[in-house]
Amino acid sequence: MDSIWIYALTVFTGFLAIMNPLANTPIYMGLVQGASKAEKLRIAQTSTLTAFLIVSSFIIFGNYIFQFFGLTIPAFKLAGGVLIFFVGFEMLQSKKSTIHSQESMEFDESVAVSPLAIPILAGPGTIVTAMNYTINANYIHIGIIILMLAFILLVTYLSFVYSTKLIQLIGQGNIIVVGKLMGIILTVIGMGMIIGGIKLAFNLS
Repeated sequence: MDSIWIYALTVFTGFLAIMNPLANTPIYMGLVQGASKAEKLRIAQTSTLTAFLIVSSFIIFGNYIFQFFGLTIPAFKLAGGVLIFFVGFEMLQSKKSTIHSQESMEFDESVAVSPLAIPILAGPGTIVTAMNYTINANYIHIGIIILMLAFILLVTYLSFVYSTKLIQLIGQGNIIVVGKLMGIILTVIGMGMIIGGIKLAFNLS
């Protein structure tokens, strides 16, 4: 029984480090600017649920998915890195991201799926981390991995839902600064994914 708790804590710690709900909250706030309260709630729900479905699918069927579609971890890292870098670069320029609708004044809720759910929440790092835990794992371990994933995403959801209180606490002016800082962080994360993908693709040390 002790080994099960230790395993659960290990998985939880791994997901917490790679997903970090608090670090992702300012990104969420930047992406939902201009959205109504109801839209923000739906985006929080959709993004976390989508991330759960994606990562849990890889936990259960990961190897088959990669083989069926001919996917590779290096390619996944490169694609995710480019998308994250692009979003971060636009945040640095104080532009409204082109992932928002430009043909309508209505807010485009598709940001819940991309880039929020994937690759920010369910990115290459999260998927690779989850799949690493499934190596030599039995059904109990698989259940624990999925349970810890759900718990982390629940915390993320709550962080998103109460992000407006965080804005009031920090202040609107400071939110702009935070947005710029997160833009820098996102571009660095994106570049890191790209570099990691290139290293894996060419077997570089």
